Amino acid sequence: MSLIHPSSLGVRLTLMNNFKPKATGDLGEEGQGDKGTRRITIPDSQSPIPKTQLLLYLIPVIGFFPSLWTLYRGQGSREQLSVSRLSITLAFTWLLGYLLLNTGAATSDFFSLRLFILNSFLTSGYFLVSVWLILRLMQGKSGRLSGFSTIAERVLGKYLS
Repeated sequence: MSLIHPSSLGVRLTLMNNFKPKATGDLGEEGQGDKGTRRITIPDSQSPIPKTQLLLYLIPVIGFFPSLWTLYRGQGSREQLSVSRLSITLAFTWLLGYLLLNTGAATSDFFSLRLFILNSFLTSGYFLVSVWLILRLMQGKSGRLSGFSTIAERVLGKYLS
């Protein structure tokens, strides 16, 4: 799909905050700008994604479910789908590691304490990475992790999008 720039059509777009209603209480009409070009007032139809929705995806454990729903529907912006894939990849990685370490600790007599400690480090790491990603998104930075985002795009991008 190719996009046509409005200036090539001889149309100049103005923002809604520049709109001034007439004194008669009328909401106004399309008017003539300088040099005979038409001014059309339109609202911003492509508003940015609310940060709260992206932050919801990154909440540890809980954010897995809205992320899965977003990917299942397949509707959303590229950023929403990317953050959803990352959230699901992080949650599955944590859950798999958690289950394996708990199973190993339950079946082992010698390494059980070490595996439980490693399990707590894994869980703490998952929560800290999620909080770090939330803070990055709040600052307006990218919500990507170099290794996990690549794996998420390859694996989940193939099956869920």
